[in-house]
Amino acid sequence: CCCQNRCITTSMMTPGCVCVCVCVCVCVQMGYANPQQTAAGIHTRLYSRAFIIDDRRRRVLFVTADVGMISQRLRLEVLQALQVKYGDLYRQDNVVLSGTHTHSGPAGYFQYTLFMITSKGYIKSSIEPLVNGIVKSIDRAHSNMKPGRIYRSTGELGDSSLNRSPHSYLNNPEDERHRYTETRRTYMYPYTDLMGDVDCWFAVHAVSMNYTNRMVSSDNMGYASYLMEQDKNPGELPGQGGFVAGFSSSNLGDVSPNTKGPHCVNTGLPCDYLNSSCPVGGTKLCKAFGPGEDMFDSTRIIGHNIYRKAKELYGSAVEEVTGFLHFAHQWVNMTDVTVQINSTHTATTCKPALGHSFAAGTTDGGGDLNFTQGAVEGDPFWDGIRDALVGKPSNQTQACHHPKPILFSTGEMNKPLPWHPEVVDVQIIILGSVAVVPVPGEMTTMSGRRLREAVRQELQSDGAFRDLEVVIAGLSNIYTHYITTYEEYQVQRYEGASTIYGPHTLSAYLQKYRGLARAIAQDRVSELPVGPQPPFFQNNLISLLAAAGVDGKPENSSFGDVLDQVLPVYRQGDVVSVTFVAGNPRHSGDMRDKTFVTVEIYDNRTNTWEVVYTDASWETRFHWLKGSNRQSNSTVEWHIPPAAPSGSYRIRHFGHYMLRRFPQPIINPYEGVSDVFEVAASFYYQ
Repeated sequence: CCCQNRCITTSMMTPGCVCVCVCVCVCVQMGYANPQQTAAGIHTRLYSRAFIIDDRRRRVLFVTADVGMISQRLRLEVLQALQVKYGDLYRQDNVVLSGTHTHSGPAGYFQYTLFMITSKGYIKSSIEPLVNGIVKSIDRAHSNMKPGRIYRSTGELGDSSLNRSPHSYLNNPEDERHRYTETRRTYMYPYTDLMGDVDCWFAVHAVSMNYTNRMVSSDNMGYASYLMEQDKNPGELPGQGGFVAGFSSSNLGDVSPNTKGPHCVNTGLPCDYLNSSCPVGGTKLCKAFGPGEDMFDSTRIIGHNIYRKAKELYGSAVEEVTGFLHFAHQWVNMTDVTVQINSTHTATTCKPALGHSFAAGTTDGGGDLNFTQGAVEGDPFWDGIRDALVGKPSNQTQACHHPKPILFSTGEMNKPLPWHPEVVDVQIIILGSVAVVPVPGEMTTMSGRRLREAVRQELQSDGAFRDLEVVIAGLSNIYTHYITTYEEYQVQRYEGASTIYGPHTLSAYLQKYRGLARAIAQDRVSELPVGPQPPFFQNNLISLLAAAGVDGKPENSSFGDVLDQVLPVYRQGDVVSVTFVAGNPRHSGDMRDKTFVTVEIYDNRTNTWEVVYTDASWETRFHWLKGSNRQSNSTVEWHIPPAAPSGSYRIRHFGHYMLRRFPQPIINPYEGVSDVFEVAASFYYQ
């Protein structure tokens, strides 16, 4: 299910920003680690939004993309493409790629075995459009740079998130917890030139669309961007218009948008507080729910809350960001970092490993087996299966990860390729009085607070930076699961079990980021060692996704024919539905410049049809259903807005189908169109 490129260039500070749609031409979705969660339609499109800032001395590039996370492979391929186009202008030290963490985006763009197993392998038809879309957004920002100003604004947003692991959070020191009272902080940095533009950071999981969803969706953060851009670009289709709004992830590791909290779906009672399970059904039946009637409604509510707060902060931002750009970057082998615990003791990070509670999942999406969160002891049954299939963890690794009972010792598993990365990026970019800290994973609430404070203290230690705002940019540059505090790790809920480098992971990151901040403050960045280069694997990249086969159709029909027709009249608030004979959407290839769906209104003044919605619009849903005998159909829904004007409408569907021909199959385009129908305030019309 692919995506359209309906994006426009726009400008900002001393540069430019732009959104470009990222193609999603694959079947498997990334986020819930469920190979059975294959895409079968489009809820909303996925976009890449690029921001370039230049102070005439240095330049930085920040990209926020509607993907689950940035993989090491995706970052390396984007950097390679930028090097070919721009030489040394955009490099690993001044480029940040960040994912919004939607769990309804594409999979298949990882080069490490664990992620390939859960994503049906390394899928070229997935990573290539991602690379091309991200680079295209950068190209447009690069070619549209203009002078401008940056302002900063921060605020607190309630009723849009909750801590999904309060038992872990409460294991942090009481005096530390009492220092913080904010619900959830929103960081907003509008870029002012002729058009405006904005980038916003907010910490919440993009899981309002739950694990049952089979549609490509940018989820709550993407919907916030959609609303802001539609507000500032009135009358434009999604992705068009001069105003670009980026909404980026932050330290969201233990933050859920499912504000009703976890309950047992079979009884309606609250789940067990310690291990988030139910007396009957275990973790599988313990689920958290959002504020809406269903996942679409919850996505709408949370996204609208984020947008509304961002709009408020955007309108009140008066504090100008001044000063120069700075940045620092290192590659670090995170499996072997020595940290100073106190004046007499040191500790080290570990080879990667996942604990038993990793398999339990979270209240946003539980596991299928009888694992529970909070497990600090192994299970003989599952440990025996593990030992037989992948081998027993070494005594050294078990001791290093204590008290985590290891389910998979991924750092000791290297076939067909390493299961987890060793080398990760640490990076800081500073925009005057704002420090953006990209982190290679999902930091918990308290972990992010500690990192922000550590960076702030180091940068201000020599008086070089005052009144500094430090922002965590989550899921950036490479993905390494979770980063909990040492105290949270001891509880071994899902987040602690997924902290793959052991109990001192956060301490190691604090040490490394302090080193970057110190080098910036002392103007000694050039003395920082680059660190070990990350691998770029060429061989043994597995692919488990079969090619799409030829398409069939019912007898005496053509692709694009209507199977279920529209009604003659609808009212505002109704749902229009029409079903077409369809081909496999994977045959359509790169659809960034096209759409599968248009909703069109007839203009009586010009006697022409005008496109008012596409498959990138919130109001449309595109469903693809594969049937028997290689036949499939596509159903298009249009949820008519209350403010939709009365008039004559039609819905069109575009696609491609494959026919078997010798010596090779051929792919042909098709289109279908519904009957004309009326939208009226009443069913009684003349």
